[in-house]
Amino acid sequence: MSNRISRLLSSYSGFIGIPWMKDLSDEQRVLFAVYHKEDELKLRARLDEFEIATRNEGHAWIKLDITSLFPEWMARQKYREDYFESPDFLKSKYKVFARDSVEQLVKKLQDSVDDNTVVALVGCGTLFGFTSVSDFVKQLAEHVPGRLLVFFPGEYADNTYRLLDARDGWGYQAIAISAED
Repeated sequence: MSNRISRLLSSYSGFIGIPWMKDLSDEQRVLFAVYHKEDELKLRARLDEFEIATRNEGHAWIKLDITSLFPEWMARQKYREDYFESPDFLKSKYKVFARDSVEQLVKKLQDSVDDNTVVALVGCGTLFGFTSVSDFVKQLAEHVPGRLLVFFPGEYADNTYRLLDARDGWGYQAIAISAED
């Protein structure tokens, strides 16, 4: 029985086995595994299979789950109670949230990644409304010498990505991998 996550895994497995080109730009080393937003739990239940496929091809794997980044960041804010009372004041801090979060993730990666490592970013849907996934990925990709695999709940068509099918899309030089490949 073939379902969308199985087909995505098959597409990814076929792609990750291709020898990696050297001297690519940061954005060209990013892979977007695009899946339907309603398949989030199914995907998370099968993440180990993506790791196995990666390791079977001789690459290291590091998973970064960013699902709780915003609540953890918010809990550290001095004026968090004021932000809950007046959420509009928080909007000016969204860029700080993105920068701080990328710095935190880079610290986790320090000394554990090389040009043969796949860094899997899970939980991108939780960035919706707080920061742009494209900007977040661009900032993080600078610190990933191997491949940054972004599990992306949304759509990809005509070189345009749409997060959670709810926003205008953006163009990006990353390689899209989908269940339709």
